[in-house]
Amino acid sequence: MALESVGVPPHAIVTSGLEKRYPRGGTYAVRGVDLAVDHGEVYGFLGPNGAGKSTMVRLLVTLLRPSAGTAFVAGHDVVKNPAAVRSNIGVALQDAAIDPLMTGRELLRLQSVLHGIGRKAVGARSDLLLERVGLTSAGDKRVGEYSGGMRRRLDLAMALIHEPSVLFLDEPTTGLDPSSRLLLWNEVRRLRDQGTTVFLTTQYLEEADQLADRVGIIAGGELVAEDTPAALKAQVGRPHIHIGLADPSDLARALEVSATVGDPRPGVTPSCMDVSVDDGSRELAALVRVLDDAGIVVESMAVKSPTLDDVFLQKTGEHLSETEEEVAA
Repeated sequence: MALESVGVPPHAIVTSGLEKRYPRGGTYAVRGVDLAVDHGEVYGFLGPNGAGKSTMVRLLVTLLRPSAGTAFVAGHDVVKNPAAVRSNIGVALQDAAIDPLMTGRELLRLQSVLHGIGRKAVGARSDLLLERVGLTSAGDKRVGEYSGGMRRRLDLAMALIHEPSVLFLDEPTTGLDPSSRLLLWNEVRRLRDQGTTVFLTTQYLEEADQLADRVGIIAGGELVAEDTPAALKAQVGRPHIHIGLADPSDLARALEVSATVGDPRPGVTPSCMDVSVDDGSRELAALVRVLDDAGIVVESMAVKSPTLDDVFLQKTGEHLSETEEEVAA
């Protein structure tokens, strides 16, 4: 049965020609963005600093008013019915203000009151969320004593207190230690498995690759690419097998015999070569056999696949990893 026939909108998030332009200088932060995010999907939103990622989130969560275009979240127009949008979403932004004098548990209870959750349900719900984000032992401590990672995890718990159908996470793991990052990744996966839609902005390519069902890349306020991580990487090129030869004089013969397996080309030095293949792991054994049959000694061999950074470079002209280092600095 179609979702529309039972009163459920076909997409959790949908925009058409969405724009945000600032009067001073006529600068566009978001320019003509069309996107559709399915129910229960993790949508990764990638872009360098100043590309429009955070502005896009603020438009979708009703913190900013669009200059043009339309946006519907959880079936509600962000301009005509912002209250309905806010009641159906959870939001964890980078610059969330959390009272340092209150405890984590008190903040969760306050958030429950703001969402009209009954008093009887508040205690159990707070305990469950503190456990899920790894803060059970810190629930009664003042937030001023929390580390940065603990605050981000508490912010996530607060965003989930009313069980939203759509969750917005704006660079949620920036600055987190590896264990806190892994805990948040697992929570995002659990939410997706339960049917929650997650709109995730991130500057970490591994995060998008690990979590996102689909990825959108924004640059200069425009959506320049959108697809599954695997499909985007396939657009850049096929996997290749990098081979180091024991004897550089074997290169010509190695290129010749490798052509039966894939598309070989010389490497950056006389003793190495790259062979483009359709499936790196599957064709690795075949390549070993043909080289061995030809009496060619191989010193090293590694399968290398296109990465989201390769995609990002092709679509935006820069490496996202470079912007991560700038942010860290």
